[in-house]
Amino acid sequence: MLARQVLRSAQPLKQSVRRYASPPGPASGGSNTAIYATLTAAALGGGGYYYYQRTGMGKPESYAPPSKDEQKTIPSNLSPSASSPQKAFQGGDQGFIDLKLESVENINHNTKKFRFALPDADSVSGLQIASAILTKYKGPEMEKPVIRPYTPVSDEDQKGYIDFVIKRYPNGPMSEHLHDMSPGQRLDFKGPIPKYPWEPNKHNHIALIAGGTGITPMYQLMRAIFKNPEDKTKVTLVFGNISEEDILLKREFEDLENTYPQRFRAFYLLDKPPEGWAGGKGFITKELLKTVLPEPKEENTKIFVCGPPGLYKAVSGAKRSPAEQGELTGILKELGYKQEQVYKF
Repeated sequence: MLARQVLRSAQPLKQSVRRYASPPGPASGGSNTAIYATLTAAALGGGGYYYYQRTGMGKPESYAPPSKDEQKTIPSNLSPSASSPQKAFQGGDQGFIDLKLESVENINHNTKKFRFALPDADSVSGLQIASAILTKYKGPEMEKPVIRPYTPVSDEDQKGYIDFVIKRYPNGPMSEHLHDMSPGQRLDFKGPIPKYPWEPNKHNHIALIAGGTGITPMYQLMRAIFKNPEDKTKVTLVFGNISEEDILLKREFEDLENTYPQRFRAFYLLDKPPEGWAGGKGFITKELLKTVLPEPKEENTKIFVCGPPGLYKAVSGAKRSPAEQGELTGILKELGYKQEQVYKF
């Protein structure tokens, strides 16, 4: 009986969210409290999954060469001019370059922001949207170096430095090494590693489903969209974490939601919410995604997924390998999305 009441009460709410997902209406605030209040009972009673597996957080520390689709070049209209600043990362045959750690900022109990100085104060990273950078470290007792990809959180055109927000994972050799580093020490980097090729207005509406540090490639996309006045793409974010302090970049998302209320909405879910938490609780469900995402039949939409293994398994199915997308399964397939509408970072 309760489930039927929840679903009935969700119908006008769903229509309201769909209106956001389609034609823009009058400007309004960014509160999603009503949506969470309506869906929480269904989420807790209807089953689902935890974003993080109890046996391990899911370590996003793997790398394989990018697929052919991921190696597409920058669109010609975005190619740098002769007067562009020098790029620190050239790709191709360029080897690893070592950068000095300039500063470290504590974000929460297991996450830090690292700022590395680029070789020249007037140079930029050279990354395009969307792409990552490889890190390499070989400890004194290691037979082989460990190589891991990370997505910067600083702007691609930022001169002089590059920033990363990185969570420390137990037994994660690279993340543990980074968290043990002090300013003045150096680390090897190589890139860029192309991922999803983006250009302004490539899609009418994108939805980002992320867990934990899977938010960083999503943030890279959002930065590119909202700093470009010619890009009118709408963005919906569904972001799951364990606790409130684990919500990385929340202040930046709140600023975007206040600045672009008709183009950006964020929905947060916590495994362990604090008392009085107004967001979602515990699970991500089919009903939630059906309510907040653009419909599968909506023209020119794209769904991006990034997070720990449990999130992929429930929402989209796992990637076949870091370089191959794999079959679309899970909630998104059940909702009617097609393989070409979903991209797994």
